[in-house]
Amino acid sequence: MSETPDPEVIELASKVFDLARTGDAETLAAYVDAGVPANLTNDKGDSLVMLAAYHGHAAAVTALLERGADADRANDRGQTPLAGAVFKGEESVIRALLAGGANPESGTPSAVDTARMFGKADLLELFGAR
Repeated sequence: MSETPDPEVIELASKVFDLARTGDAETLAAYVDAGVPANLTNDKGDSLVMLAAYHGHAAAVTALLERGADADRANDRGQTPLAGAVFKGEESVIRALLAGGANPESGTPSAVDTARMFGKADLLELFGAR
């Protein structure tokens, strides 16, 4: 195995990350179904779920979770998709992540901590936190 990444692999990965950012759930799902890892991460540890969640794409989040992506996979800074969705105020993404098994206590800061930080009492109630 060479140490220099194959340019075609880099190009494909970039395309898949862009699909997550733009929320093209159908095409993203097709790539994962064809063999792209559902938990693929970029150089910052951001997973496809993290990118879709942070950019507000609930359908893409759901498609990835249905294909085995980890709802709680933290990036290199310890941030989880759920905490990112709370930070961005993406309620539909929050609900998709919770339906996919995301733990509101995971990550640093956790989604619970983030909701507290921003005074989101409705989310704390949803998370079962006080």
